[in-house]
This record gives sequence, C-alpha cells and structure tokens, in this order.
Amino acid sequence: MILRQFLHSDPVAASYVFGCAGKASAAVVDPVGDIQPYLDAAGAMKIRYVFDTHLHADHVSSGRELAKAAGAEYVLFRNAAADFPFKGVADGEVLELGNVSITVLHTPGHTPEHISLMVTDRTRGDEPWFVLTGHTLMAGDLGRTELATSAEEGARTLFRSAERLKALPDYLEILPGAYSGSVCGRKLSGKPTSTIGFEKRHNKAFAIADENEFVAAMLADIPPPPARAAELRAINSGRALAAE
Repeated sequence: MILRQFLHSDPVAASYVFGCAGKASAAVVDPVGDIQPYLDAAGAMKIRYVFDTHLHADHVSSGRELAKAAGAEYVLFRNAAADFPFKGVADGEVLELGNVSITVLHTPGHTPEHISLMVTDRTRGDEPWFVLTGHTLMAGDLGRTELATSAEEGARTLFRSAERLKALPDYLEILPGAYSGSVCGRKLSGKPTSTIGFEKRHNKAFAIADENEFVAAMLADIPPPPARAAELRAINSGRALAAE
C-alpha cells in the first residue's frame, strides 16, 4: 500500500492519496486546490475513485475536476443532495483497489451525507488499518453540527455516529480531514493523526457517553461559521457556480 497525506493551510484541511501499487489502483479523498499534486502522487497508479467525505462548507472541492482529469469515479454517499452525476455509495459497501479494500461507513452529524472510509491492506492483514474520518472525528474534537441542519439535530445524529466509531478497534488509526486551525472543530490538535483508542481516552467530546450531555457540549460556544459557508456548500452540491 501507498499512503500520502496532504496538509493544506488555506483552508486548513487534509487530503489523502492511497492505493495498491502492485495492482496500480488508487483513490483520493477530500482533494483541495490544484489537482496536479494528487496526479503526481498516484504516479503510475490509476486513480479509480475520488471521494468527498461530505459536501464541504469551508472550501470549493476539487474532487469533480480531479475525477474528470483522472478518468475516475467521483464518489459521495448515495443520498447526497448533489445536482450532478456521481457514484453513490451505501453504508457497508466495499470498494476494491487490488489488495486494498475500502468499507464505507455512513457517519452523519457534521452533515447528513458524511461518510468515513475504513481501509484494509490485505497484504498486511485481514483487519482494517486506518479510517478516514473527514470532519466527523478529528484529533481533539468532533465536527461542528449546524452547517447543514440545525445544531441540535446534527448533534444528536453525530452522537450516534460517534458511538459507532467508538466500537471500532482501539488500534485503528484515524486520518481526519482537518487539524488545528480549521473552522470545523473547536479543540483540534495540531497533530493530524490519532487512533480510536487515544481519542476515546483524551478527546472530551468523543468520550461523552450520555446523549443529552453530548448535545449540550456540542451546542456550547459554537464558533462563527466559515465565511460563505452556505455558498460554498451550494457550489459543492452543483447548485451554484464558483466565482471566477
């Protein structure tokens, strides 16, 4: 397996390229900005899938542009409110990249269509190795909940997603979509990776076991929304055009 993490500063975000070099198949997750670095990182591997974990509200995704350039399928959760063709995936669906498999987990709350991607490298073992969690679970916090629905409705949904992620093995690595400085979380670490077990022990929001307590915590001190949040989400859903 190959894995490359891209850390962006404007906006603060993380993107990923991973795949099976032996079978020359790759995927890209949450691409931001110029698409050439992702094409370069894939090298001789064919990019088969370009995922957006959700319809972003803090930047314009370059996912569709990259998918078109690479001849790949652009992937969202199947009920994503997008006004363009895409490959819709279901909870529990498995996509293959040679010896690498990707299991889709529907983890809504930050947004209704949010997915996480659990990745297994069968050349190393039959157990999953890492999970790409987007803006659902990050090092130090969970994603804000009011950008695509009401804050309380999103928080109650996010609580159920958090409980699902807590049930994953403690050793599983977390590769999130953001880190410290992002507007999508409040207490994010500057370290852009973690594990399920570490976050269960040291992430205060993730550790809350009572739903009402969790909702109260998520609704307290909500930071200002990202600039142009509604507009950016509309652009990423195909319902508005990006400014030149």
